[in-house]
Amino acid sequence: MEITYESRYAIGPNETKTLDTKGLRENFLIDQLFWEDRIHFVYTHFDRYMAGGASPVNKKLKLETIEPLLKEEYFLSRRELGIINVGGAGQVEVDGELIDLGTKEALYIGKGAKEVYFSSKNPASPAKFYLNSTPAHRSFPTKKVTKEQANKIELGTMETANHRVINQMLLHTVIETCQLQMGMTELKPGSVWNTMPAHTHDRRMEVYFYFDLPEGQSVSHFMGPVDETRHIWMQNEQAVISPPWSIHAGAGTSNYTFIWGMAGENMDYDDMDKSPITELK
Repeated sequence: MEITYESRYAIGPNETKTLDTKGLRENFLIDQLFWEDRIHFVYTHFDRYMAGGASPVNKKLKLETIEPLLKEEYFLSRRELGIINVGGAGQVEVDGELIDLGTKEALYIGKGAKEVYFSSKNPASPAKFYLNSTPAHRSFPTKKVTKEQANKIELGTMETANHRVINQMLLHTVIETCQLQMGMTELKPGSVWNTMPAHTHDRRMEVYFYFDLPEGQSVSHFMGPVDETRHIWMQNEQAVISPPWSIHAGAGTSNYTFIWGMAGENMDYDDMDKSPITELK
């Protein structure tokens, strides 16, 4: 089967505080996204967000509907899709149009696109398409965004171990989307902390995807309410669901890159409720 999925229900902070390590990981960690010659999605009931991966190695993969889940004739009938390639050179075909997508390049596909295919240019160095999808009530054009075209924000310092560059790629200030927003944050060598000071935004949720981790290194992702945080140890090319009521921050044993994707009722990137670092518990 070329497309598989799992579904996870939304839970609140009161339920989350009762979970042990295994329960926390089962509810929020996405431990594997890329399966050879398969498209795999995790559907979360937080804003009906879908995070997944397409890994074409030996054949072209078609983005087909998931009938038991979506109840639609085709996948993007009532959804939009964001893609960032974290592997080798690849191609995405959208209703007959071929689009080259290199490493760390992004593509937005709007509601209504009927046929989407994923392929790699070299099976020895296959593409890995990281996918985020959200419900959409309006349709916007398909558009590719490179790192050079992204809106770049440099934050943090070496002294606080969080010197990083935020690449805003599929954001309303760069392209038009319905509600999906995606970008990529790259930490400088010697920096390990992301998203400090931590914050929540009750008007939207996020998914973090960690990659570019050197072999033998890990990231500890922090979540939960400001006054009762928890942590999840994560490995390279894993993702984590961040509910609206939760902070989302991490620290690695090395520098790394992560992709953030978000959805909800507010498109304002800076709409967040910040928590002073000294108030985290």
